[in-house]
Amino acid sequence: MSQLFSPLTIRDIILGNRIVVSPMCQYSAHDGMAGDWHLVHLGSRAVGGAGLVFTEATAVSPEGRISPQDLGIWKDEHIDGLRRIVKFVRGQGSEIGMQLAHAGRKASVREPWNGNALVPEHAGGWKTVAPSPVPFSEGYAQPVELTAEGIRKVVDDFKAAARRAMLAGFKVVEIHAAHGYLLHEFLSPLSNHRTDEYGGSFENRIRLLTEVVDAVRAGWPPGYPLFVRISATDWADGGWNIEEAVRLAGVLKEHGVDLIDCSSGGLVPHQKIPAGPGYQVVFSQRIRESSGMLTGAVGIITDAIQAETIITTGQADLVILARQMLRDPYFPLHAADELRHKEIHWPLQYERARLR
Repeated sequence: MSQLFSPLTIRDIILGNRIVVSPMCQYSAHDGMAGDWHLVHLGSRAVGGAGLVFTEATAVSPEGRISPQDLGIWKDEHIDGLRRIVKFVRGQGSEIGMQLAHAGRKASVREPWNGNALVPEHAGGWKTVAPSPVPFSEGYAQPVELTAEGIRKVVDDFKAAARRAMLAGFKVVEIHAAHGYLLHEFLSPLSNHRTDEYGGSFENRIRLLTEVVDAVRAGWPPGYPLFVRISATDWADGGWNIEEAVRLAGVLKEHGVDLIDCSSGGLVPHQKIPAGPGYQVVFSQRIRESSGMLTGAVGIITDAIQAETIITTGQADLVILARQMLRDPYFPLHAADELRHKEIHWPLQYERARLR
């Protein structure tokens, strides 16, 4: 039996297989509203057989968006459009999760196909915020250092966003603390130069993330899983590293987190990433072995044998695919055929094309 297609129970949720569609920004929303693009994009991956499908990074506040076109969950008006997507995805036999996010100092920029250029306030942009007034790079705005009141708002925004996600029907949420966005900015000494209780020591730098986790977990149903995505290393001298990531995983486990989604990088432009097939799997394996936490592996996972090996050898509990799922929305169906696993759900409408 294929281990890639074995079920995984997390709290009260059963995933039909170990293939997850990674959160991938689509830059296709207006005022944060989910539309037809999001329905077709996420729905087609569910039709393709993924066990769990994640929304893109969904902003918990208007200023938490990466771009003006990001998906949002900062107001009740966002719920109905998302509920429509949840119903469709779950109707295909998949589970659906929402990634809750705040872009911090990397916010207020244009879509990638428009060069990621800064969107000035007079053109619909906004003031960005961060742990310290240090811009991500040239071309980005200098962020405003968050005050104690601003930090409280961030925590409250994540809590309110999780409540709206629940009302929309989501049963899995992931807190985005990776890729150089706000919560990651607090974790790393390269971006966090604070001298108060949110900066300096490891315990202080993780404080905001644990407060967000506690706030979300307190209002999130006890039977619903909570994931956290982290960058396991900044790939830069003096930055966040795998040793700290392992320590953080142990702390988050005590705070009710169920799975660590193990990515890396994104904090500074001078990072040096030795990218290659499965280059981040070593992080998911180490965190899994050191903390006893469930982990997800992500990063250039592109074929069935590779994904099967990651699960079978205990390097991760889930494989989280991004670009491969853009290239092939039906990757799980094709992978099941390659691994000779016959028990994957095919849509009845597509049965005539199924390989026997």
